[in-house]
Amino acid sequence: MAHYLTLLGFDYGWKSIGVAVGRTFTRQAQALDAIHARNGEPDWSKLDKLVAEWQPDELVLGLPLNMDGSEQRTTKQARAFGKQLQDRYNLPLHFVDERLTSREARNGLEQNATRRSRLKQATDMLSAQIILQNYLNQSD
Repeated sequence: MAHYLTLLGFDYGWKSIGVAVGRTFTRQAQALDAIHARNGEPDWSKLDKLVAEWQPDELVLGLPLNMDGSEQRTTKQARAFGKQLQDRYNLPLHFVDERLTSREARNGLEQNATRRSRLKQATDMLSAQIILQNYLNQSD
């Protein structure tokens, strides 16, 4: 019998971290929340609650890269956040190229969001969903 996994996906940002959930059984990702971050440091109590609620088997984190594939300052910050996630939750972590996910998310939301802050939060959440969906689409 196959073992299906629950995954939490993250879109790391200096001020906000988008979170999504997905399952390998359905191969579908769903946006969950955008967690406030201060200078790149997330509200760990909110992340702890999401991890406790969804009990993921693995974590997926978007890796911000330049269009040519080279790393940028945010890439190093995202890798450091990934290490914190691994150390805190002791779960396998997968990085996914996240180039253009924020733009894709923003383009899909601009017509529906009325306030800039709501658009930013929705963009972070949808970016996490896209990152996780891309991972699920690439998985066997």
